[in-house]
Amino acid sequence: MRNALVRIGRSWRALERDQRQAAIAAFALLVTMVLPWYDKNVAVGSHFASDHLSAFGVFSWVEAAIFLVSIGVLMLLFYRGEQRAFHLPGGDGTVIFGAGLWAAFLFLWRVFDRPSATGSATTVGIQWGFFFAFLAAGALAYTGYRIRSVDRVEPTKAQDPTTRVEPTPLPVPAVPRPPAGQPRRRRRPAGPDAPTQIAGQLSLDDDPEHL
Repeated sequence: MRNALVRIGRSWRALERDQRQAAIAAFALLVTMVLPWYDKNVAVGSHFASDHLSAFGVFSWVEAAIFLVSIGVLMLLFYRGEQRAFHLPGGDGTVIFGAGLWAAFLFLWRVFDRPSATGSATTVGIQWGFFFAFLAAGALAYTGYRIRSVDRVEPTKAQDPTTRVEPTPLPVPAVPRPPAGQPRRRRRPAGPDAPTQIAGQLSLDDDPEHL
């Protein structure tokens, strides 16, 4: 856990200003999912019983898509802060800009298509947390547009801390060859069975002309 916090802090310090703003917008969008998005009203006799529901209270494909948008942008910026070398189609700004627009479109969809409510006397309304989430999606799209307008160079493989550097093999020393015309001497066998040589006596492997 401590190592993860250290990595997050190091990645945050390595981000540019517009990238930090995008991270704040994505984190705000994620936090708003625990706020009351919907208001469920049930008619009980002549009275209405209301209940506040968060995004996780009526979790459907719309809320799941918004959750993936916020998590995906946060992971993207986290790896960019760690100088990970990867390329996205259109660049990081285009991806973040599209993610913010997609989330904003889903919120507009939810205004006209409310979560399903069980019971004939049950209605679902919009709560204040829903509007904060919509603003966070708009801020995410705006920061993505600003990142897209900046021509920022992506990290290279050499800057990526996960790049494995293969060790360079050491050069093999060349064996010197004897000059032309000089006979090669055979290496005498070593061991207890090797032939002995008396001092001053020529060996069979020696050439008397070169002595």
